[in-house]
Amino acid sequence: MKLNLLALFMLLSLSVANAQKGPENWFNLDQEQDGINGMSTERAYKELLKGKTSKTVVVAVIDGGVDPLHEDLKDVMWHNPGEIAGNGIDDDHNGYVDDVYGWNFIGGKDGKNVGPDQLEVTRLLVMYQKKYKNVNESSLSRKAKKDYQRYKKIEAEVKENKDKAEQELEQILDTKKRITNAFTSLEKALDGKPFTEENLNAIESNGDEGLMMALSIAKRAVSEVSSLEDLKSEIASQLQGGIDYYTSQAKYYYNTDFDPRSIVGDNYNNITEKYYGNNNIKGPDAFHGTHVAGIIAATRGNGIGIEGVATNVKIMGVRVVPDGDERDKDVANGIRYAVDNGANIINMSFGKGYSWNKDVVDKAVKYANKHGVLLVHAAGNSAQDNDHTDNFPNDTYRKRGFFGLGAKTSKTWMEIGALSHKPKTVANFSNYGKTQVDIFAPGVDIYSTAPDGEYKDASGTSMASPATAGAAALLLSYYPKLSAKQLKTILEASGAKQNYSVQQPGSDEQVPFSRLCRTGATVNVYRALKMAATVKGKRKGKHKIK
Repeated sequence: MKLNLLALFMLLSLSVANAQKGPENWFNLDQEQDGINGMSTERAYKELLKGKTSKTVVVAVIDGGVDPLHEDLKDVMWHNPGEIAGNGIDDDHNGYVDDVYGWNFIGGKDGKNVGPDQLEVTRLLVMYQKKYKNVNESSLSRKAKKDYQRYKKIEAEVKENKDKAEQELEQILDTKKRITNAFTSLEKALDGKPFTEENLNAIESNGDEGLMMALSIAKRAVSEVSSLEDLKSEIASQLQGGIDYYTSQAKYYYNTDFDPRSIVGDNYNNITEKYYGNNNIKGPDAFHGTHVAGIIAATRGNGIGIEGVATNVKIMGVRVVPDGDERDKDVANGIRYAVDNGANIINMSFGKGYSWNKDVVDKAVKYANKHGVLLVHAAGNSAQDNDHTDNFPNDTYRKRGFFGLGAKTSKTWMEIGALSHKPKTVANFSNYGKTQVDIFAPGVDIYSTAPDGEYKDASGTSMASPATAGAAALLLSYYPKLSAKQLKTILEASGAKQNYSVQQPGSDEQVPFSRLCRTGATVNVYRALKMAATVKGKRKGKHKIK
C-alpha cells in the first residue's frame, strides 16, 4: 500500500467514524420510538418494569480481565459471600484462595500473569513438529499420513501469517517514519499560524512530496480536528495500533518459540487439574472484559458513565483469555468455576479457529447445561460463515459414532452476531450462519466502561454477546422462575424480525437477513419481557434464583 493512500485511508476512517457514529446509548434504544435498531431496553424500563421488583442475578464474564474498582462497576461486582478478602485462606473451601470477585486461570501463585500468548494453531504446530518434523511421509501408516497432512497445512498457515505480519510491521514502521517527517515539514510551513483552511491553502509545496501529502491530509481533516497537534496525535494513534497489532502477531501469536505457560505453573497436560491461577481478575490488560461487563450491568441511574442493559445483576470476573488464543483447559475450568460459584448466565466473548481439546470444553458446557446456566457466546469477527468454518467453542459436541454421525448440541447456548446502528445493516466484520448463529444484537460503536474509570467505544460480536447476556439477565431478574432453556427460547422467539436484505459480511452480495442467522431476528428486550410475562417458569430445585 502506498504511503499517501494509507494516510488518506486513516483520515477518511476518522472522518466517517465521526460522521456516522450512533448515539452513545444506541444499543438500548428502540426501533419505533428512536428510529434506531437497538434492543428497546429503555422503553422496557419505562413501560413494563416501573414499580416491579426483581431478584439478583449473577452473570459471569469469562474474558481477559475485569476492573472491579471501576466507578460504574464497583457496585455491581459479585462478592464471594464465603470469602474473607486478603487473609490468604480459602475460607469457603472451594479450592480458590481469596477469590473475592472471581478467579484468574492464567496467572501464577506468585502474582505474575500471562499477557500475550500464542494462537492455538501455533501450539498445534509445536505439538506436531515433535512428532513429524523429521519424518518421511512415505513411511507413515494411512492414519498417520492424514495427521501428517494436517501438520503440513498448519505449518504453511503459521509461516504465511508470520511472514505477512513481519512484512506489514516493517512497512508500517517505515510509514510512521515518513509520515512523521511529512508533518514536521507542514508544521514548519505553517510557521506558528493557526490550523485553518485559509492558512493551509496559502502554503506552497514546491514539489516536496512529503509536504504535499501532509497538506492533502490536513486539508481534508481541518473541519474534523481543532489543531495540527490533534491531527498528528490521531494519526500517530492509528499507526501505533497497527504496530501493536502486527508486533503481537510476529512476536507472540505465530512464534513457535514463545510459550508463557510456565507463568501459570500448572501441569498443562493434566486436563483434569482445576486449582491453579490467582485471584487477580483484572490482569495486565482488562479493557475487553471491562467493556463487556459494562454493557451487561454498568450501574443504572447513578448519573455517571453509561447505563448497562440489566439492573440487579452481579458481575463475576473469570479471567481465561490472554492477548492471543485462550486455552481449552482454562475455558473449561472457567465455566465450571462460574457454575459452581453461583453464576446464572455466562458471557463468553472470545473464540478461535482451532481447538486443542474440544472434549474438555464440551464436558464443561454439559455441566453448565445440567446446572441450568445459560451460555452466551460471540460468533466471531472474521466475516465468515460459521456453518462451514470452524469457530470454537461452539454448541455442537464433538461428533461420535460411525462416519461422524450422532452429534448433539447444547440446549442452553446462544450464538450472537453483531448488528450495526446504521439502518438495515449488520456489522461488516460479523460472522454469520443460518444454523450456527442464533440471533443478532448491537455490536458496532458500543460505548462502555474501560479500565481505571474510563469509557470508550468498541465494536465486535464481543459487544453483541454481552448485550444479549444483559437482556437474558434482565428477564431472569424479573422472572426468576424461567429456566436457562426458556430464556434462550424467549429471547429468540421474541426477536424483532428483520425482513430486508443486507450486505453479507465479507462480500458485496445482498442477501436476506434471514440467511445470516437461525431466527432472522435481532434481540428485543421489550418484546422479550412481554413474552416472558406469559410463560410459566420451569426453574427447579437448587437452580432457583434466591
